Amino acid sequence: MGKIDILSLDLQELQNLLIDMGEKKFRAKQIFQWLHVKKVFDFDKMTDISAQLRESLKEKFCINRLFVQKRLESCIDNTVKYLYRLHDDNFIETVLMEYSYGYSLCISTQVGCKMGCQFCASAIAGFVRNLTPSEMLMQIYETEKNSGVKISNLVLMGIGEPLDNFENVIRFLNLLSHKDGNNFSLRHVSLSTCGIVPKIYELAELKYGLTLCISLHSADNTARSKIMPVNRAYNIQELLKACRHYISVTGRRITFEYAVIDNVNSSDADADRLAELLKGINCHVNLIPVNKVRERNYRTAKNAVADFAGRLGKRGVNATIRRTLGSDIEAACGQLRRDTVNENALNGGA
Repeated sequence: MGKIDILSLDLQELQNLLIDMGEKKFRAKQIFQWLHVKKVFDFDKMTDISAQLRESLKEKFCINRLFVQKRLESCIDNTVKYLYRLHDDNFIETVLMEYSYGYSLCISTQVGCKMGCQFCASAIAGFVRNLTPSEMLMQIYETEKNSGVKISNLVLMGIGEPLDNFENVIRFLNLLSHKDGNNFSLRHVSLSTCGIVPKIYELAELKYGLTLCISLHSADNTARSKIMPVNRAYNIQELLKACRHYISVTGRRITFEYAVIDNVNSSDADADRLAELLKGINCHVNLIPVNKVRERNYRTAKNAVADFAGRLGKRGVNATIRRTLGSDIEAACGQLRRDTVNENALNGGA
């Protein structure tokens, strides 16, 4: 029987396990705070618990660290991209971005992705597995240690579809925001989904206060189904119904992400369809130049995003253009992992 992943346990679960071990209940809170407040990941360094208990913890529990495989720092805007190696030698990406209000971290929720969006590099190297809550937390904790900065905002927009790993993501959010732990406000969290409709309804009922971001990218079902296979399961009308429900239950505005792609979704007619689709919805549109992916031919012409934003503005749609960060280090998610997986395959898995 393998050791228990202690960083994925909530405080009550840890208390129950320690009581079963014959320990006092308060020891759980001490250990929980060593992990989530002091961010100490060596049982021997938890100095206010007995040596005997520390030995028992090492026998029963594990702390799965992340290892920096590659660290790329932008010369343009201080963006830092981490390729983390997991305990099972899989890889994930995490991106640290500096803004005027502080540091934002974009984390991964899966190793690879099943969704198959045609313009995204994340799915090209294939889906391997879901990340555990501890592996999501460790992206924050290890990055803070490595960079020496405090994360103020969090984005679940890296490799993977968060709502396809729903239970682990929810456990991660509960651990992240626990008052006796990191106590991170979920109002500073954005969760991006391509539109798994049943899970949007489930998320709404939790009333977390986080910002829900919908990867929309087209207001036409036929066009969206071509670039986003999820639309074949949950079409735009079903998705927008779930979004309206989310807004009514949580009172939170939704962000719609829209990558402006030449000859796919960037015409005047596309702007008209998008404006009509979003009429009356409490939302914001975030326009994005499509990331260049070597295996794909999708491109965004110069000034195309600004032109599209202008068209939407004339139609009364609140739209802004996402600031492009880390362009010199390919900070778009999935590319560094894909290249490393390919390199390892060529080297015989070394």
